[in-house]
Amino acid sequence: MAEKEFDIERYMSHGVERIVKSALKASLSNPRESIFMAKYAMASKKATEKRRVAEQNGEHIPPFLIASITSNCNLHCAGCYSRANHACKDCEPVNQLTAEEWQKIFDEACELGIGFILLAGGEPFMRRDVISIAAKTPDILFPIFTNGTMVDDEYLKLFDKNRNLLPILSIEGGEKTTDERRGNGVYKKLDDSMKRMKDAGILFGASVTVTTENMHEVLSDDFVRKLYDKGAKAIIYVEFVPVTEEAKFLAPQDDERKFIKSTLYDLRLKHEDMVLISFPGDEKTSGGCLAAGRGFFHINSHGGAEPCPFSPYSDVNVKKIGVKNAVNSPLFQAIQAENLLIEDHAGGCVLFERKDQVEKLLANN
Repeated sequence: MAEKEFDIERYMSHGVERIVKSALKASLSNPRESIFMAKYAMASKKATEKRRVAEQNGEHIPPFLIASITSNCNLHCAGCYSRANHACKDCEPVNQLTAEEWQKIFDEACELGIGFILLAGGEPFMRRDVISIAAKTPDILFPIFTNGTMVDDEYLKLFDKNRNLLPILSIEGGEKTTDERRGNGVYKKLDDSMKRMKDAGILFGASVTVTTENMHEVLSDDFVRKLYDKGAKAIIYVEFVPVTEEAKFLAPQDDERKFIKSTLYDLRLKHEDMVLISFPGDEKTSGGCLAAGRGFFHINSHGGAEPCPFSPYSDVNVKKIGVKNAVNSPLFQAIQAENLLIEDHAGGCVLFERKDQVEKLLANN
């Protein structure tokens, strides 16, 4: 069968529809989840319509945001971009947005028609107060990107009651591969967290950092099937972005990307009941990088609006000017005007690779 071009926006929409249908079928065993999914399907359509109307009025609203709700983390993963960018530290966070300030951001995002907000960190589970606030905005789906080591009974109750919170657990492959990057014993904690969530009937997914060393393992049918059996309904593959010269060999290049694209095509055919997404690979069929307000932007733990987590530069603060105005920040506009988002590049992130140009644009705005 000939390989078709992949439309990430359409695929994600269909993926949500499949999850909704699956949840509705499970209404007898878990009515709370099916009721939420039915309501969220309606909310998602309304959000899309809000963005469409805004576009007609000359205002572009991205469909999703990434929000790093803390700079603190309990792990020291090898090659962590967040620590390399000094966005993640061990000390007590200072001047980070309060739960109430995040609530204002979530409320405005909902009014604008933003349907997804990815919660990240640091380790977002260290901000139980913010995650509890997110639960109060049911029209937004909050995937929570976590290392999976802090799932406790209180969180299980929160996820069971609030189905708009979707844990996404980071895993690097099998036990040996995961522990080499994340620390001894992390895989077993992840495995236990997945079992507890599956037993509780909680919907969750997994995220995988793809390197030249683990790509054959994590893109194997066996790996995907094992995660599905553990209860994962989605896998998000993120290409490794090197933060040092010594780590560049781990970043997938053209030949590896061809392998990733072809293998994912086959995996999607075999696992139609799962959502499998690749970044930045799937972005290329959407006309380039989706950062800097084109498809999303990143809000750091202090409220700074950044193009993306891999490009930690900010000229405006969401706390002061709001989400709508942040979309049109001078830096974002300059990045789009210079066509940096659609340029060809060798690494996993075009803005990370062009950081000198982004820094120059920031200085000039």
